[in-house]
Amino acid sequence: MGFARIFRREQLTNYLKSDQHFAKTMTAKDLMSLGIGAVIGTGIFILPGTIAAQYSGPGIVLSFLIAAIVCSTAAMCYAEFASVLPIAGSAYSYGNLVFGEIIGWVLGWALILEYVLAVAAVANAFGAYFKSFLAGFHLIIPAAIAGPYDPAHGTYGNLVAIAVVILISWLLNHGMRESMRINNAIVIVKIAIIILFVVVGIFYVRPSNWQPFAPYGAHGILRGASTVFFAYLGFDVVSASAAEVKNPRRNMPIGIIGTLIVATILYMMVAIVLTGMVHYTRLNVSDPVAFALTLVHQNWTSGIISLGALAGMFTMMVTMIYSSSRLIYSIGRDGLLPKFLGRIDERTQTPRNSLAVITVVIALLGGFVPLAQLTNLVNIGTLVAFLFVSFGILRLRHLPDMPHNSGFKVPGYPVLPIISGLLCFYMMLQLPAETWIASSIWFAIGLVIYFSYGLRHSRLNDQTD
Repeated sequence: MGFARIFRREQLTNYLKSDQHFAKTMTAKDLMSLGIGAVIGTGIFILPGTIAAQYSGPGIVLSFLIAAIVCSTAAMCYAEFASVLPIAGSAYSYGNLVFGEIIGWVLGWALILEYVLAVAAVANAFGAYFKSFLAGFHLIIPAAIAGPYDPAHGTYGNLVAIAVVILISWLLNHGMRESMRINNAIVIVKIAIIILFVVVGIFYVRPSNWQPFAPYGAHGILRGASTVFFAYLGFDVVSASAAEVKNPRRNMPIGIIGTLIVATILYMMVAIVLTGMVHYTRLNVSDPVAFALTLVHQNWTSGIISLGALAGMFTMMVTMIYSSSRLIYSIGRDGLLPKFLGRIDERTQTPRNSLAVITVVIALLGGFVPLAQLTNLVNIGTLVAFLFVSFGILRLRHLPDMPHNSGFKVPGYPVLPIISGLLCFYMMLQLPAETWIASSIWFAIGLVIYFSYGLRHSRLNDQTD
């Protein structure tokens, strides 16, 4: 009984009953906006240049395409889960339903790592970017409040990072309809700025810059694909919103797969124009898009690109803070974390308690802790979730208590989910050893919490085994 107890599975009816208090206001357009907000960040202004210079040359276009195809295998698995199981909690809840509580907890713990570190790191970067943006208008933010807590170097906290996290939390606290309007508007601005770069830059393209197309050969293009793969991570956060979506069986797959398609087109457009404007050997700089525009004397556009980068970071934080609050709500709902986290506010129909807790944690990390060395942990947290969601499709289809023959279905079953799982495992093996060591410590802490608190307070204890 002891071993079997940790593999007890939740019942879908319990989740549907708990999550019915959410307001169902989100459309397919809102979901794509959420997904694009998470996937397209500052990376679109950096990666096409630096990866072209180091690995792929102009063949970076194919690197983005290959990475998107690899990501699409996991995206389709997420789309089936989100379509069939319209519940909050994303991979955490899916794991609980198809594998059992212990696997659900591990996936939830992996996603907490992904969401919290990702937002804290971006909040940190937002503060630095915002400081340099204001400096262009001769407005100076004092160094003492513009960096992590490091008295030896005269910095005591990143006030902008803390303020932007609190602002986003305030927006989300006022309900999803209002938050989505603001998020959608900023996503449109962000896409418009990317298209502006493409339209302006295309007049300065010289086809000779695309020669040689693959200077490092097929190996270089594949190496570039494995590096830019992580630029697509974030579409999975769309599935966290399933309980708040109108007609989830139709809209969830559109939101998840549509996000990936739009992101791929935008990445490839920027890569084509950028490597056409400037020879790839000159693009190994920290701001290749701004560098290219400066070279062709389009300095005004370079300033707008900085605004696009800020918009990219803002929407990414909106999506991730939103998703992490729903994740913490889901774990609290199941009793594996304190149950006050699993309550829905009746007035705003949002999980205010979980949002408040996650806001404090992210604001403290983003405002006071240097996070540069921890970003690879975001990738491993995501890939663990992808791995289990991919193989979870095989189990989902064979469980008699799960819904069947409705909603989106992964094509090429069972081959494609198996390929997806194996590809995710391969990508995990590409991460450095220190990432594996740090993540092992994180998961060990998670298991201690589960066995000392979660197992004893699980709401499954109240049900007959």
